[in-house]
Amino acid sequence: MQVTETLSEGLKREFAVVVPAAELEAKVSSRLDELKDRVKINGFRPGKVPVAHLKRVYGRSAMAEVIEATIRDTNNQIVTEHGFKLASDPKVTPPIDEAAFEKLAAGATDLSYTMAVEIVPEIKLANFKDIKLTRLTSDVSDAEIDESIARIVDQNRPYAPKAEGEKAASGDRVNIAFVGTIGGTPFEGGTGDDIAVQIGSNTFIPGFEEQLIGIGGGENRTVKATFPAAYANAELAGKEAEFAVTAKSIEAPGSVTVDDDFAKSLGLDSLAKLREAVKDRIGRDQQAASRQKLKRALLDELDKAHKFDPPPTMVEDEFSRVWSSVNEELASEKKTFADENTTEEKARDEYRAIAARRVRLGLVLAEIGEKNNITVTDEELSRAIAERARQFAGQEQQVWDYFRKNPQAVAGVRAPIFEEKVVDFIVELADVTDKKVSREELLKPDDESVA
Repeated sequence: MQVTETLSEGLKREFAVVVPAAELEAKVSSRLDELKDRVKINGFRPGKVPVAHLKRVYGRSAMAEVIEATIRDTNNQIVTEHGFKLASDPKVTPPIDEAAFEKLAAGATDLSYTMAVEIVPEIKLANFKDIKLTRLTSDVSDAEIDESIARIVDQNRPYAPKAEGEKAASGDRVNIAFVGTIGGTPFEGGTGDDIAVQIGSNTFIPGFEEQLIGIGGGENRTVKATFPAAYANAELAGKEAEFAVTAKSIEAPGSVTVDDDFAKSLGLDSLAKLREAVKDRIGRDQQAASRQKLKRALLDELDKAHKFDPPPTMVEDEFSRVWSSVNEELASEKKTFADENTTEEKARDEYRAIAARRVRLGLVLAEIGEKNNITVTDEELSRAIAERARQFAGQEQQVWDYFRKNPQAVAGVRAPIFEEKVVDFIVELADVTDKKVSREELLKPDDESVA
């Protein structure tokens, strides 16, 4: 076998491969010998079929198998010997026309083909001890606990029917039926019955709830309100609607005493335990926000410290995924790039840069994990899949079966676990300074993530 490197340009490599006809013939003969004891051919006892006859019957298919296996094994050998990490599967250009194959099958010519690959560049990792990070933290205040408990009280507040003739006031709950129209035409999702509306909760579109103040039980009223410009349903966004509303009943909120009995009604032993549970939940939310900001800052530092051109094929694949998602979102919202104050050309450049960053950071994290023997254990993977399964009560077995049959789905679970473990590893080595900030600053959203 002869292998000649014909191209070494950037991350592209090409090799011309020639496998002698004699080598292929030997492999075909070996393959036919394996078949001899297994095939059944009329007129011959098992194991007694002449090789020449086997070759006439199975020679063509045996040669096809040998060629496929030879190309696969040879490509693997080339990749291993050169120490390549591939950005994509090898591209093979063999002589596949009928005349060329007939010559190969007859042993009259060598197998010649070209293998082209795109490789991952060598990555020189930064010294993680030189990375400086600030971890934002925030204490959970009594006021935050009180606010959270007040929301719990509102969610669990009892309501009692108002006396006949009493009108709805702010804070009351009105059970309504309604039919909505735009320009006199009913619209999808604009009809409801037995819908409980708490006046002042701001759960309906702006202006709707306030117009129910003063309505009485059994009364009909026309309510006009405008859907927000950023409403999820683009068909309704920014449009004024008219609702024919009937108040079926009106209930006034009852008082709630926040004490041990209230805590027990929620399944906790005491008010102190309730406050403790609320503090713990707020703390976990703040820890998650803190970690997300720290991770974003770390990825920014890794991006600064590792400047190399990522494999174009990987970037193009990632860009295709991102671009498809962008266009689907615009289509669902019935928007154009002009609506986003940009052009398609500028958007393409922006998202291609995002794709390049994602690929580059992915390669860096993978290299860190490989160099430091960071892996995802079967136990960690099973726990993560079990957590996914628990989200689909009653369908746990179907979820497990799905992951068992879909390696790509399992890879999709493994990847974020691996990434978090690599992040933990780097943070342990980096120079991290804790900084106390307000809850508002901690929870303030970052700019759109490009990680």
